[in-house]
Amino acid sequence: MRQADPLVIAHRGAPGYRPEHTLASYRLAIALGADYVEPDLVSTKDGVLVARHEAEISRTTNVGRRGEFADRLTTKEIDGRLVSGWFVEDFTLAELKTLRAVERLPELRPHNTRFDGRYDIPTFDEILGLVAVESQRLGREIGVYPETKSPAHFADLGLALEEPLLDALSVHGYGGPEAPVFIQSFDPANLQWLRSRTGLPLVQLVEATGRLDLVTSTGLRRVAQWADAVGVAKDLVLPRHPGSGTIGDPSALVADAHAAGLLVHVWTMRDENAFLPTGYRRGESPSDPGDSIEETQAFLDAGVDGLFTDQPDTTLEARRLHASGMRIHAAT
Repeated sequence: MRQADPLVIAHRGAPGYRPEHTLASYRLAIALGADYVEPDLVSTKDGVLVARHEAEISRTTNVGRRGEFADRLTTKEIDGRLVSGWFVEDFTLAELKTLRAVERLPELRPHNTRFDGRYDIPTFDEILGLVAVESQRLGREIGVYPETKSPAHFADLGLALEEPLLDALSVHGYGGPEAPVFIQSFDPANLQWLRSRTGLPLVQLVEATGRLDLVTSTGLRRVAQWADAVGVAKDLVLPRHPGSGTIGDPSALVADAHAAGLLVHVWTMRDENAFLPTGYRRGESPSDPGDSIEETQAFLDAGVDGLFTDQPDTTLEARRLHASGMRIHAAT
């Protein structure tokens, strides 16, 4: 399954430049050259898959300013924690389509707020349609990398994500292990269910403070029973030194995963200082762009097979420079 070049995966589209999970964000990511686009999938009240970062939608839409929906403000337990706000499963698709997307990180990406209110919330079917049209127009294969968000939560509501996801992919012609698609989830049970019903590539996600038993050498061999790759927080590959925030030597994760037959995709590459290790920050403001190209090259040196990114153009340039052998180490 190893590909010639590490994949550049457009994380929620191109959210460094447009509000995340909008067709505008995905379209721009494709135009910038991303290999795959990544939608997070949740379900409406009437069972339609749409792209949002999580079930609660107040940070990514204008729902809090829509008086007719004020009575839907509530608190729920999602994945073991209490969350207050408005939830996608309490809206039909028709209602959700009246809302508009807003920038999730306005303090770090104020330039994106000029697009607030301009885009609606796309369905998974609309995203797959966009990918098909752009693949044909550009003459290159663009992959999709959907994530099932909080699958147990939606299953408990009678809105399970898995079958609608597989149905949509089938309708759009995705079938078999060579299809340009990866399905990802943090939930091993979700992936095990999917493995019993599809040959499409699956990805086990692991947070830096999450199921670390899954990324030991023994755990990775277990994961290989139901997944084709691991999608890991970047600190699990290049750990940061406590206190200083600089990165150290690579962990054994990439070598152990490859030994188990798994690809390794890391998340998330971002340009802003706020997300970068200390040694790659430039300027004083958390929103200033740092040296994410050099950070990305460090992960390429570590042998990863793919990188999630909020700025696909920056990550693509890092990949190009890395392949050429050109390295410019900026002064720290």
